[in-house]
This record gives sequence, structure tokens and C-alpha cells, in this order.
Amino acid sequence: MGDFTFSSDFWSWWVIVLTVGNILGCWWLIVWTMKKRAGEAAAGDVTHHTWDENLQEYNNPLPRWWLWLYYSTLVFAVIYLVLYPGLGKFRGVLGWTGEVRYEKEMEQAEARYGPIFAQYAEQEIPALAADDEAVRTGRRLFLNYCATCHGSDARGFPGFPNLTDDAWLYGGDPASIKATILDGRQGVMPAWQDSLGEQGVKEVAEYVLQINGREVDTELAHEAEGSAALPADVRGLPWRRRHGQPRPGRPQPDRCCLAVWRLAGHHPREYRQGP
Repeated sequence: MGDFTFSSDFWSWWVIVLTVGNILGCWWLIVWTMKKRAGEAAAGDVTHHTWDENLQEYNNPLPRWWLWLYYSTLVFAVIYLVLYPGLGKFRGVLGWTGEVRYEKEMEQAEARYGPIFAQYAEQEIPALAADDEAVRTGRRLFLNYCATCHGSDARGFPGFPNLTDDAWLYGGDPASIKATILDGRQGVMPAWQDSLGEQGVKEVAEYVLQINGREVDTELAHEAEGSAALPADVRGLPWRRRHGQPRPGRPQPDRCCLAVWRLAGHHPREYRQGP
């Protein structure tokens, strides 16, 4: 509640009255129930309540340890509300807030881990890769921040790339990977259904399988290779084979982009299966 802002004094007083009223009500309840009443049986004696002809109730007071424990919870509540936020706009005498605690913890973390990361930042990536402690630190960071999408084993999920193979959209060298981590990537493949048609989709699927070295329908693959609807950088010899490296931002055709990305969890052959 230390970081919460009330819209008006009314709601602040509403919380104060309810909180204090509940504490006082709990105290009054235990005092009222422990009060001696006229005609009440003495402690340990049988009361006038009888059930099932012979089942009687004894007047046994609550154990003292239970009463003191109950009172201690009320005292704790009062002390807590004096020291910390909890009574409307009253911030507590310690001035505690979640924001102040966060900033303090961040300062402690910076004092502890700042020099370590500063040392890593001065080293080249190949040197860090040979440092066992740096690799263990990187693994913990990966599990905390990256495993949700790429999996704890970095093999990815449907819709999220596998980081353990040699297929890279934006380059797999240390500098490119560092840029990807620092700045992120945005890649969008347009839909080709309307442009290629059903037959064109089947032909392109066969062509992708062919350049990946798999068994295909040769006639369909050749049709796709010569099709004007197929992007120019995919027709004929792939760009990667001509230049010896992948084009940034494009999947490598000879790695079979449909199989690498698995955006819907499908294999390319599923796109050429007719009814």
C-alpha cells in the first residue's frame, strides 16, 4: 500500500476506520466472552447445558497460552501499522515503500554483480566462451530470460527458432548474436497463398525440400524453380550458395525454412498433401 495513491481522503479514512475497527472488534470480542456473568457456573463445574440426556458441558476457560497468543497478534498488528503503510495515506514512521525497497535491492545487486559484468564487458566473446564461470553465468541468464521461448535446451518450440543448429536468420557469428540479444529482431514472412495459389504452394514446398537434399516430386520442384511467382533470391542457385553466407533476415533455403521455423508445427510435406 506504500506505493498506492488514494483518489480522495474519503477512501483513505474508509481504510483507516475499517482496519482500526477490526482490531478493536477482535479485542472487544475476547474480552466480552471472558467476562463473568451472573449465575455462571464456576470454572471446572458442569453448566446447565445438557444434550442427549446425559451429555453435559463443563465451564472450562480458554488456555492462558492461547489468550496470550491471541493478544500478541493484536499487538503485532498495531506495531506493524505504526511502522509500515497500511492505514490509508499514512506511510508509517519508517517511510517504507516497494519502490524504495526495489531501488535498495538494485543498489546491492549492482555493488555485488556490477564489477563482474564490467569485467565481462571488457572481454571479447571468444575469451568469454573459454571462461567456465562466464559460461555458467550466461547459462543462468539464458534460463531466466530466454528459455521461455527457446526452451531450456535452446532447441526452441513451434514458432521459436532452434539455437543449436547452423540455421541463422540474422547470422550466427558472435557479433550478430550479440546484436540480436541487445537490440532484438523483427522478422515477418508474408502470406503466399493468394499469390501462388494451391498448386504454387505445393510446387514451392517440393522445391524447398529439393534444395534441402530430400526426396521430392521432381516435376513440381522444377515448376517452382522456374516460376516467376517464386521470389528471385530463392529461384535457381540459392543466395547462400552463390555468396557463401546467408542473407541477413532471410531463412536459408537449403536448410528448408519451413522445417527450421515450424511456425505451425508442420513439416513442409504437409503442405503438398492433396485431399
